[in-house]
Amino acid sequence: MENFEKILDQLESGEIRSVIINGRDIQVNSLVKEAILAAFRAGVTKEENGFLEKHTLLPRKFSLEHKVRIVPGGSSIRRGAYLAPSVIVMPPSYVNVGAFVDEGTMVDSHVLVGSCAQIGKRVHLSAAVQIGGVLEPVGAVPVVVEDDAFIGAHSAVLEGVRVGRGAVLAPGVILSKAISVYDAVKGEVRAPGAAIPDYAVIIPGSRPVRGAWAGEQGLQQYCPILIKYRDEKSNASLVLEDALRS
Repeated sequence: MENFEKILDQLESGEIRSVIINGRDIQVNSLVKEAILAAFRAGVTKEENGFLEKHTLLPRKFSLEHKVRIVPGGSSIRRGAYLAPSVIVMPPSYVNVGAFVDEGTMVDSHVLVGSCAQIGKRVHLSAAVQIGGVLEPVGAVPVVVEDDAFIGAHSAVLEGVRVGRGAVLAPGVILSKAISVYDAVKGEVRAPGAAIPDYAVIIPGSRPVRGAWAGEQGLQQYCPILIKYRDEKSNASLVLEDALRS
């Protein structure tokens, strides 16, 4: 067995991950990234169920022993991705190579979990959520969504942004390293790409574009707003149902 095959197997079992997370510190596991790239180089395109793909990175096959639920309808989990027990995948969704999805997480319809993205326990990825992936450069840090976060429909988390434990993104929020978050609680502008704090609630907003001409035209540009932190009311609206995960 080639070395990259062993590493892909270890990724699928959850034995290793594409990043090493130690508290707030995230370090890329470069050996994993290099192995994934080696799998691409070694792969030969073949036909499989009407699709054309590298033979080294064909979709995973699951059994009852994995204790996950993948609802019929066109979802695909690529070689080298990990789904923990009690994960649910609604159709159609895609989980790419090197991604890690932890226990009790819901991957709703039309969701993309990108390559090497890290999703924590009991996370809800609502319909049409995009979690960005990264394979190159090798040292680039992927998106990390921590335990108990709720990502609203049509939201996107991109370019290695970290979403803190229990944080809530309202529908339509977009986060990337080029976008500043406006903190209405502290009255400050957070640095572009800064981690979203634990239990923060982020909503999509807008602000005026600077400049006389832009002002004359009434132009606005998108900005995410940290509007509050989770309270009893927001917690009640985000309760996960055990019946869906049993």
